[in-house]
Amino acid sequence: MENKKLGYLPDERPPIGKLLLYAIQQVIVMFPATVTVALITGFQVSTTIFASGLATICFALITGKKLPLYYGSSFAYLSAISGLLAAQGFTTSNGVLPTEAIRIAQFGIVASGLVSIAAGFLVRLAGRDAVEKILPPAVTGSVAMIIGLTLAGNALSDAAPNGGSNWIWLVSMMTLLSTIFFSKYLKGFLGQLPLLLGALVGCLTAYVIYLIGGPEYNFFRALPKEVLEASTWKLGSGNIFALPAFSLPKVSWAAVAAIMPVAIATIPESTAHVYQLEIYVNDVAREKGVKQKYDIASLLDRNLIGDGICDMIAGFIGGPAGTNYGENISTMAISRVFSVPVIMVAAAIAMVISCFTPLIRVIYGIPLAVIGGLEIYLFGAIAAQGIAIMIDKKCDMFSAKNIAVIACIMVIGLGINYTYGGTMDFCGLKVPAVAGAAIFGILLNLLLSIGEKKPSAKEASEEKE
Repeated sequence: MENKKLGYLPDERPPIGKLLLYAIQQVIVMFPATVTVALITGFQVSTTIFASGLATICFALITGKKLPLYYGSSFAYLSAISGLLAAQGFTTSNGVLPTEAIRIAQFGIVASGLVSIAAGFLVRLAGRDAVEKILPPAVTGSVAMIIGLTLAGNALSDAAPNGGSNWIWLVSMMTLLSTIFFSKYLKGFLGQLPLLLGALVGCLTAYVIYLIGGPEYNFFRALPKEVLEASTWKLGSGNIFALPAFSLPKVSWAAVAAIMPVAIATIPESTAHVYQLEIYVNDVAREKGVKQKYDIASLLDRNLIGDGICDMIAGFIGGPAGTNYGENISTMAISRVFSVPVIMVAAAIAMVISCFTPLIRVIYGIPLAVIGGLEIYLFGAIAAQGIAIMIDKKCDMFSAKNIAVIACIMVIGLGINYTYGGTMDFCGLKVPAVAGAAIFGILLNLLLSIGEKKPSAKEASEEKE
């Protein structure tokens, strides 16, 4: 009985009550980033949520229910999609793009899935060692760090929109601090729900402020009318049930050229997530006394192929491109619940939420300050997991090559993000922060590896130990 308190491994399923609560927590965690991508790009919110759930279930099946990863919308594609549609002359109406614009972007998103699929088959043919040579811990760890750190601005802008008032900060800080305290001090079952409980504290704080201050201090949000207007099918007025706004891709080679290359950036990100999972899952297995070793990194090929297929699935029905989520991995690391059934139930809940308007209103109505409070913790945890990768893989921090790779990835990624707003114009190409840093780091690592002495079998064995 004591072992169950230590967490759940990928092939374990919690009792139904706990399963639902863990799943709801995962939905809340994926929601901020997934919906934020939709809001920034102008994609339909309900379609984006539905696509993330459908793709997650497909991913679990593709990977044989062995990888507890949630598929959500990726920030790496933001600038490419926004730049493409702006060049095509499309603008948003109340934050939502016209269907014609979304259809053009969809074609590029579907095409981008081919990149990850090709990478997955390369891993399968050439082996994991070949990939680790291209994507060593110095690269994957650094990329994980900049993914978290480049989102720091998003976290603070959500925590206090437009600088915010003292009351906004109270909501976000109550959310953040309560989540941290819950994760540190709560034990047993409640100790596995810090993010869900933190979000509830934040919403309660916002509600008390509203009761005291009146309508002027109402931080809860309303659902844009465009969501219902574009629905594929509504029951009556759509106030109870409305299918998301599904649409089919429209052929656009400009979309392929703009969006497809960005998929390169999600490969090291997705690879980093697999290595993160292996560390945390085996740590829980050791504490539970489970002798089986979960060789999750050996599933890297399935992970990449699954990522690519999920991009195609999401893009085909009208959702943004995505990848598996570091936020959900952070939640699993904090709660110690790595159950694949939990992730699949979370995906099903997300799909249900996307169709029932009252549920969409509730989720969408969560104050942005509450979401921002959670993001401060989650995005920082993603960056911290990048450090964990390098520590676990015994990355030599005294190596001139590793220092050069890490330094360039960090500075280029953060520099592009905070100096050029996330995208830099380089020789006529629009280079996204994460993609630019990842590609430069990969190429630099390969260049510096030329002529490098290969360690003997004995040295390699000692390094792994």
